[in-house]
Amino acid sequence: MSSPKNQNKTKILFIAPYPTGLAPGQRFRYEFYYDLLREKKLQFQTQNLLTVSDYQILYQNGKGVKKLLAITQGLLRRVFLMFRVRKFSHIFLFREAFFFGPPIFEWIIAKVLRKKIIYDFDDAIWMADGTEESTLWRWIKWRSKVASICSWSWKVSAGNEYLAEFAKQYCDQVEILPTVVDTEIHKDQKPKANGQRPKANSQKQTASSKQQTANSKQPTANSQQPVIGWTGSHSTLFYLDMLVPILQELEKDHDFEFLVIANKDPQLPIKNFRFVAWNKETEIEDLSKINIGVMPLEDNEWSKGKCGFKLIQYLSLGIPAIASPVGVNTEIVIHNQTGLIATTPNQWLEALKQLLKQETLRKQMGDSGRKLIQKKYSVASQQEKFLQLFH
Repeated sequence: MSSPKNQNKTKILFIAPYPTGLAPGQRFRYEFYYDLLREKKLQFQTQNLLTVSDYQILYQNGKGVKKLLAITQGLLRRVFLMFRVRKFSHIFLFREAFFFGPPIFEWIIAKVLRKKIIYDFDDAIWMADGTEESTLWRWIKWRSKVASICSWSWKVSAGNEYLAEFAKQYCDQVEILPTVVDTEIHKDQKPKANGQRPKANSQKQTASSKQQTANSKQPTANSQQPVIGWTGSHSTLFYLDMLVPILQELEKDHDFEFLVIANKDPQLPIKNFRFVAWNKETEIEDLSKINIGVMPLEDNEWSKGKCGFKLIQYLSLGIPAIASPVGVNTEIVIHNQTGLIATTPNQWLEALKQLLKQETLRKQMGDSGRKLIQKKYSVASQQEKFLQLFH
């Protein structure tokens, strides 16, 4: 570790697309370490592309003019930022400086201003996200920028081995830094009665969350039913499509509730389906309603870049998980220890039945899962590796 004198010379600029505290990728990749940096007397600032209001507009339907204005304002922020970069010793770049086009800002930082870039990413962002993509959109996104930024970077921080192997083609200093949770915060907040978690509705929900839940017109939850749950964003809701027929078959002879926590209601055709709008203030409490977490994935190159964040969240709260054996999923869900691995529809069906029936097994797997997260996927377990990125 560097001496305090050298540490005081370290001035870090975090460059990221989204507002602080809202985007899961940013929160669980590096924002959790802000307190650690303050404790170590390291100076840092954050510059985000979007404001909170711009971020909210970007993911609403319509409002094309406001979205264009938000992106334009973000572009101007990046332009003005180039005049401030000189005073920083290290630039921590999450994903990309700007959503579209070639990596002009990254080139200026690395080649003109000659700053040390620590480039961090947690998805296979050099390729499409598994959905069909037009030639025009590929050109707009300029996905080849990822390789260029890796080659200009002092160090690369990748979320898993698959991402690291890509980065090693272009950068000599590549570190694997998993996505983490703070296990002092991420712990089951609700006592279980008879092995069950309370109803999904929370008195702490914001008015907007309550309204979105009401608008989904879902049946009232039965607190005696075990809850199968999934959490994610609108961009990953399509992974639930493969589960719908399995859940429909399961509900023929098993009582359960299927809970989705997201920023968009998928309105799934499942008898006891419930949607809860994601809310930062109640996210851990809402997740604690789940008895069995699920993370289905398609087996493709994009999915191999996933860092298993859903699983990390489930297990941190002592919730056993069922997952597709893709990428790091098999490192987090250890079959028959922290959860179950399932590939075929029948395997998914049998795995769900097994955990629905065996409350004791759920408890055992959940306890093992939390211990794994504390050991390998917690802020405490990775903080020294994070600090070493700047030395």
